[in-house]
Amino acid sequence: MVGGLEMENGVRRWLVNVSQWNPSEAQFASVISLFPVDEQTAITRYIKFEDKKRALVSRLLQYSLVHEVLGIPFDKIIIHRTAEGKPYLKNSIDFPFSNFNFNVSHHGDYVGIASEPLCFVGLDIVSITTPKQETELEFINNFSPYLTALEWKNIAHAGSSEDMLVEFYRYWCLKEAFVKAIGAGLGYGLHRLEFHHTNWTGISVYIDGAESKKWRFSLSKLDEKHWVSIARGLPNKADELCCSNLLLPELRFSFRTAEELISNVS
Repeated sequence: MVGGLEMENGVRRWLVNVSQWNPSEAQFASVISLFPVDEQTAITRYIKFEDKKRALVSRLLQYSLVHEVLGIPFDKIIIHRTAEGKPYLKNSIDFPFSNFNFNVSHHGDYVGIASEPLCFVGLDIVSITTPKQETELEFINNFSPYLTALEWKNIAHAGSSEDMLVEFYRYWCLKEAFVKAIGAGLGYGLHRLEFHHTNWTGISVYIDGAESKKWRFSLSKLDEKHWVSIARGLPNKADELCCSNLLLPELRFSFRTAEELISNVS
């Protein structure tokens, strides 16, 4: 049922565990060569190999998704990025969906992608890492300008320092997903966003103190170290179909492997 709905309306939720892919240098170079020169440059600009690997898998996900949803041949796909870094499809074709868009994220062991046919979509993955040079509270305090009084209160009452760190990352994951959905980047002013929830279900956002009915959020635990969030929002001129699309239940993520994606593009 869910799979059929996904194939029909262009919604995708894919994840790759990059820790399970360990290519040789030759294999890695061979996969990179499949992409346009500008994409190769964007991947190889990273210093650490793990960062290059995440960037490459991110491109594999993007090109595979566009090909599957829209049927564009891999060598004809043109993906650009906004000044804030959100990818978008540049191809001049008649899209079957009025507002097809997608978003990617990578952190820690996971790289993910999410697409929507009508609503704006933002995706964020966080890897919960214990700070080494400071305490958990000192680390969280670095982000105080981006959190509201209520969010700070909830973090402070989460329990142990480890629980506080997890609580902080949940809020941060949601805030990032929102600004990525609207393509604004961190310059948007994360302090303007306040998230309300009941045990991290029924999540809603207040923007500048007013609850927004135009957004839906989900937050999921991938494993003991990783969380993923999805933000879906209505465009300014949303029609009835778009509004009903926002109310659809959030789909579960499907896991892909790097090898599977490589076989698709090659």
